[in-house]
Amino acid sequence: MNPALGNFILKLSPKDILNPKPTMNTAIPLNTGATIPALGLGTWQSAPGEVKKAVIHAIEGGYRHIDCAYCYQNEDEVGEALQDVISRGIVKREDLFITSKLWCTFHTRVEEGLQKSLDLLKTPYVDLYLMHWPVPMNPKGNHPLFPKLEDGSRDIDRSITHIDTWKNLEALIKSHPDKVKAIGVANYSVKYMEKLLAQATITPAANQIENHPLLPQQEVVDFCKSKGIHITAYSPLGSTGSPLFKDEGVLDVAKKHDVGPGTVLLSYHLARGSSVLAKSVTPSRIDENRKLISLDASDMEALESIHKKNGVQRFVYPPFGVNAGFPDKPEGIDLSG
Repeated sequence: MNPALGNFILKLSPKDILNPKPTMNTAIPLNTGATIPALGLGTWQSAPGEVKKAVIHAIEGGYRHIDCAYCYQNEDEVGEALQDVISRGIVKREDLFITSKLWCTFHTRVEEGLQKSLDLLKTPYVDLYLMHWPVPMNPKGNHPLFPKLEDGSRDIDRSITHIDTWKNLEALIKSHPDKVKAIGVANYSVKYMEKLLAQATITPAANQIENHPLLPQQEVVDFCKSKGIHITAYSPLGSTGSPLFKDEGVLDVAKKHDVGPGTVLLSYHLARGSSVLAKSVTPSRIDENRKLISLDASDMEALESIHKKNGVQRFVYPPFGVNAGFPDKPEGIDLSG
């Protein structure tokens, strides 16, 4: 095509065609060839008795991406919800994208960890299986999930590294491609990811990290993007009572688009090419979180200036006593390998 003609057509093209408005199920490509829906329902810290109703409501309302984990101790209710909507013909299993995670006490038992989640979720496979943290813990400790030593510190398993765990996950997907469609990691810093990639034969499909304007983790996002690793953002609103809801920058962008601050904070990730998890058990909030918007360069500049003014703030960091390689959390032992 003649370049001049091409530019003329671009000038006349409606803005919504050149920059289509993101939707909750905008398909974002993974390095496996599959896609992940832009918005997922998070199930962390959802109380027993509430999760099933929340998942059913979400799927009935159009959600197709559900994020789970064995450690959340509610995968059984998620499974009941999946059975309900599939049995009623609301969706087929292949319409859904289900993520689960290998907990720290299962690093030496990845196949067992996966099967436990599959049994609880009542599904023959998961679309994505993540190493929850690069922190192996004693599988024979004094608690099945959170073993501690006598001094109260976490009972770390020094017999295995997160790199060994990744190799176990690589073996898992090769031997059971019918049970797990993709493998990835969560809570990985650049330092740990570099160590993993140096010995990996399969590049992680995703890295799920805490991500919001107070914790942009740009170095992680940029590094993963350069390696073809997708970023999924959790805790996108910060935390309960998060200062982000009152931040002047967020409120200004929200006012400009005539939306609430939550919509801005979720849409921030889509503008960065990431998928995002919105956790709620409240029907009205689950519905509200579906409303995503396109943010322009000035919006992103305003949001990206927030941590520069207010400092970095991380809301989720379990007391492992481990230095996971994040610049804002330099304390603890180094398990990077």
